[in-house]
Amino acid sequence: MGGPGGPGGPRRPGGPERRPGEEPTDLLPSVHHATPREPDLLTHREDELAAEPVYDEDEYDDEDEPTETEAKAMRRKKIWRRVRRTSYVLLGLMILAPVVAFAIAYQVVEVPVPEQVAAEQNKAINILYSDGSPMTKIAPDGANRTMIKYEDLPDTVKHAVYAAEDPTFEENPGFDFTAIARAGWYQVTGRDSGGSGLTQQYVKQATKDDSPTLSRKFTEIVKAYKMSKQQDKNDILTAYLNTIYFGRSAYGIKEAAKVYFNKDLKDLTQSEAALIAGMIQNPGRSEQPKYTLERWEYVMGQLVKFHWADQSYKDTEKFPAMRPLADLDQGGIDGTRLYIKTQILNELEKIGYDMARAQQVGATIYTTIDPGMQTAAEQVIDNVMTGQPEKLTYSMSAIDPTSGAVKVYWAGKDGNGIDYQKGTLQEPGSSFKPFDFVAALQKGEGAGTTYDGSSPRSFPGRGDVSNSPGVACKVPKQCSVREAMVKSVNTVFYDMVVNNTGTQKVADAAHQAGIPDEVEVGDKKYKMLVGENGTPPDGNISIGGGLTQVRPFDMTSAYATFASRGVYHEPFFISKIVDADGTTVHQHIDKSKAAFSDDPQESQDIADNVTDVLKDIPKAQARTTCAGGRACAGKTGTQERANTAENSKAWMVGYTPTLSVGVYMGTEGGVDAIKDKGGSDIYGSGLPGMIWKQFMDRAMDGQPLEPFAKPNPIGQFEEPVITPTTTVPPKTTTPKETTTTTTPEPTTTTTEPPTKPTTTKPCNNPITCTQQPPVTSTTDPVDPIGGGGKPTR
Repeated sequence: MGGPGGPGGPRRPGGPERRPGEEPTDLLPSVHHATPREPDLLTHREDELAAEPVYDEDEYDDEDEPTETEAKAMRRKKIWRRVRRTSYVLLGLMILAPVVAFAIAYQVVEVPVPEQVAAEQNKAINILYSDGSPMTKIAPDGANRTMIKYEDLPDTVKHAVYAAEDPTFEENPGFDFTAIARAGWYQVTGRDSGGSGLTQQYVKQATKDDSPTLSRKFTEIVKAYKMSKQQDKNDILTAYLNTIYFGRSAYGIKEAAKVYFNKDLKDLTQSEAALIAGMIQNPGRSEQPKYTLERWEYVMGQLVKFHWADQSYKDTEKFPAMRPLADLDQGGIDGTRLYIKTQILNELEKIGYDMARAQQVGATIYTTIDPGMQTAAEQVIDNVMTGQPEKLTYSMSAIDPTSGAVKVYWAGKDGNGIDYQKGTLQEPGSSFKPFDFVAALQKGEGAGTTYDGSSPRSFPGRGDVSNSPGVACKVPKQCSVREAMVKSVNTVFYDMVVNNTGTQKVADAAHQAGIPDEVEVGDKKYKMLVGENGTPPDGNISIGGGLTQVRPFDMTSAYATFASRGVYHEPFFISKIVDADGTTVHQHIDKSKAAFSDDPQESQDIADNVTDVLKDIPKAQARTTCAGGRACAGKTGTQERANTAENSKAWMVGYTPTLSVGVYMGTEGGVDAIKDKGGSDIYGSGLPGMIWKQFMDRAMDGQPLEPFAKPNPIGQFEEPVITPTTTVPPKTTTPKETTTTTTPEPTTTTTEPPTKPTTTKPCNNPITCTQQPPVTSTTDPVDPIGGGGKPTR
């Protein structure tokens, strides 16, 4: 043991107190003696800061510890170092992966064989009626295709195709990077563009795959590149032009030359070749004049841009006239039924299943057209219109109100003119008045609400409005909506709309029922039921005149909404499509909604109240009364010719609980007077009403006599009891905008003008009658349920 002051001894006086184990010992080396460095631990990292020496707790200096800011900086430095390293790896993969994938795909993919592709496309499209019976067949057994060789292609055709689809075809490696980038930009900005070169388009045709996926596009590019390496450009172009679809049921460029211009390829002018090449992008629009003109002008411009044509040639060349569609073989369908085929092909495009795709799978298309009803329509129209003036134009359609299925589509006298169902806009006259009533019902007014039905009446900004000759309410100053609708009292509905509901509410009601917001007629789009410069419609909408114009088909659809008790069903022509194996590839899905209110019950009540009024109208004339006491409802309409007392359009639109039918009649352009073969003016209850009634009787023959539902009354439902204060009949005028000229009134005290002259024997069989009773005096029939407003031009 040591002494008091030595090691192990007592502490020295005045020195610091030491705890056990802290005394130095002679057996340990001095703390300042150099010793070998211990090996690093396995967890040691050289890229981190050197470890600080461990100090005694009492000797630790807080100022040597990193601040919080410094610590955060060090952590950020570590994170970014890792991000950079990861980015380098990902960038390398991004560069190498596509190259590797392209190389692998190049070895795996197979280049299509033109003959095999053509053979697989040679599948017929069968179009059937609703009962499964055949309507027509398109391109059966490879008809409409003739294979050609490269030597058969004149330069005019080659250059036109290059100009339309791929100007760099002869130099690019099977795809055009610029075109692909441009297509991507167009898609981002919401525009249409193909973005594929000729080789890619051929591959897409061959593989039958046009899905908008990156994997499909990548595979397509690889196949196009491989094809460009393995085959000569001439062979690729020939294969492409032998297999693609050009519209008009034509596959291949040689057949396209026949169906468009009835020429051989070598005889096509550069202008004609430009039009055919322009159809490649969207062949389903080959019958749309505006589109074909736009494409022709584009291709002609491209020909000049790439020096395949002179500017002088483009400037002097006119749009080439295409071969009439009626001259083509339509697979057993002709006449007015060609319009049905057009609607079916249009709907194929709409549902994203165009004819080219349908032919690739050998599709069978089940339509909604009822063959018995279609035949009945044709026979009735032929019976009624035989011997009538040739200048008359007319059309008819029928729709199942419970589903929207189009049962009949009779759009014109032949298949080479204007579609008078969807291809024309006409003033509906008084057949538009039910939408006035809808707007009033939505406001809470009912069929018993009264208005001043005097005639003429002056309205601010309009001048005089008059009723049709001979039309008068029992008490003109207190005319109920029900009486005004049955007698078609113009002044009541004009007053109702301009002074009560407002014109926009009427337009809204019509849109809710089924009149589209916008339609395309003759390749031009029209906003429906608007005033000038997009303002709300003027007061003429109340009587279906002026700027108020609609397509006849849409009126049939809108009345179907009344028949379905306030439920709108979007009309359709195709119920389903199956492929060659019988697998369903498309099934119609009903698109329906409560029309007149968000509350289905309220919408139903409104429609039922309208029907309760309209059901009295067909019964007002023998020519429109449904046979066997069947419940029918409807409204006639007659639009007058500008600045005359003659008529220019006439309508009858009506329905049973299970069928809505609309008939339109006018003349080309809608500006000539419409008169029957006896020289009498045609009203809605005349020839249109006769067609409507006879067709309805035949179509519904044998069907149960279904009544209309009893309405839940809205507002003042019943007509108020009113005692006439005078027996002098009111004066009426011819329905001119500002005229005050009156005509003598009949001295009858009945509630409506007589329907037959006293000197003429009534016509009980409209089919065998030689003419309508002539209008020879003010007591002659003047269509008490027709009447329209004078148009405002």
